[in-house]
Amino acid sequence: MTAVAASSPDMKALEAKVQGSSFYAAMKMMSPRQRAAMFAIYAFCREVDDIADDLKGDRTERALALEAWRRDIAALYSGGEPGQAAFLAAAVESFGLEQADFVAVIDGMAMDVAGDIVAPDRLTLDLYCDRVASAVGRLSVKVFGMEDKAGIALSHHLGRALQLTNILRDLDEDAGIGRLYLSRESLAAAGIAATDPAAVIADPRIDMAAQVIAATARVHYAAADKVMKAARKGDLRAPRLMRAAYGLILRRMQAAGWSAPRRRVSLGKLEKLWVVLRHGLMA
Repeated sequence: MTAVAASSPDMKALEAKVQGSSFYAAMKMMSPRQRAAMFAIYAFCREVDDIADDLKGDRTERALALEAWRRDIAALYSGGEPGQAAFLAAAVESFGLEQADFVAVIDGMAMDVAGDIVAPDRLTLDLYCDRVASAVGRLSVKVFGMEDKAGIALSHHLGRALQLTNILRDLDEDAGIGRLYLSRESLAAAGIAATDPAAVIADPRIDMAAQVIAATARVHYAAADKVMKAARKGDLRAPRLMRAAYGLILRRMQAAGWSAPRRRVSLGKLEKLWVVLRHGLMA
């Protein structure tokens, strides 16, 4: 990649974007250089995610906004004027981040912009998870210093596990904007023929459909555990912490079930501290 002249990311501004995130505690454990790169990656994800989710402007306007990000990412890697992507230059140079992974994240957001995702088939759901979550993982594992093969495997499994957990936690919020990420196969297994998001989340059989997705997430968590256990290189405190926190959230959701009325599951401050102490302090 041709070097791009760009000032270092504004750490305070980037940190402000991250502080409300569950990833913040994990990022704080990293070295300043790693943390700056992760703040930049997270800020990029927030920018393109906001285009997809804030529903500001019509679909054409949001699609054009994503295309502007594609152009700026392309310019960043070709030595042109990177525009709004300039703050990523230091992280890209320092850790060899791949252009394809940034583009994949944009492609995932474009799936939401092109039309509200409602009961996608299993393969489409997996593609969506790869783009919006595992691609972020592929960027992150380079910052963690993992070997390529192990890093790609961890990104594949942990990214999908985390995204499926989020999907199960956000059923009501997503339905409120006309989206439903439960696969059509999981709905069919539960005997749910409707695909209207409001109707599906009100159906008492939704618990069965959600359990199908939860089972897939558990498989990916288990596979991620194996990858991390066998990894010979890299600082894995951050992915271990994320796996522990989101795995606990998934277990609690399963215990409560997904039948209405649902209560959004989250971890309290003391629980987060326990997770950090137990899983985040291991090298």
